[in-house]
Amino acid sequence: MKMAKKLILASVVLPLVLSTSAFAFGGKDHKGPQEDCRPGLDRGMMKELNLTDNQKEQFKTLRKSNKEEMKERFKDKKDQEENARMARFDKINALLTADKFDPAKATELAQEMSQKHIERQVDMLSKQYKMLSILTPEQKTKLIEMQKDRLEDCGDDRPRRDDRPRGDDMPHRHDKDRH
Repeated sequence: MKMAKKLILASVVLPLVLSTSAFAFGGKDHKGPQEDCRPGLDRGMMKELNLTDNQKEQFKTLRKSNKEEMKERFKDKKDQEENARMARFDKINALLTADKFDPAKATELAQEMSQKHIERQVDMLSKQYKMLSILTPEQKTKLIEMQKDRLEDCGDDRPRRDDRPRGDDMPHRHDKDRH
């Protein structure tokens, strides 16, 4: 019976873990209803910033070097990444199918995953910093204002998980006592 439980649990966990990573990746095409609501520097904003030809060339060079760096970084690592992903999957399954849950192992696994996420975030922020360092102080100020406007415009358009109201419309815990 123990083996059957483990197999059932593994068959439930496997698709869950794989679909979670696929969802997090989001595929190659990131366009969707919220495309215009993402923070960052897109082509429309670049046009509004009235970049000089020199700045345009610097952006082009930076994007090209980032692309080449990524290709080089992952050229030989595809198999390593796949092996690491399978090892992480095995650790998760071992943790979830064990007779007794081990919080220490779960914490260690979560910390490993968090560290990878932190490294990716720092790398992304470093690249964004390099891109923004091309702009003049006036262009940076204008970009920040455009991003604020974009976030305000998109704030109410964010998809909701359910039909619950937001903000001041949200009922408070003790509202039910008033009726």
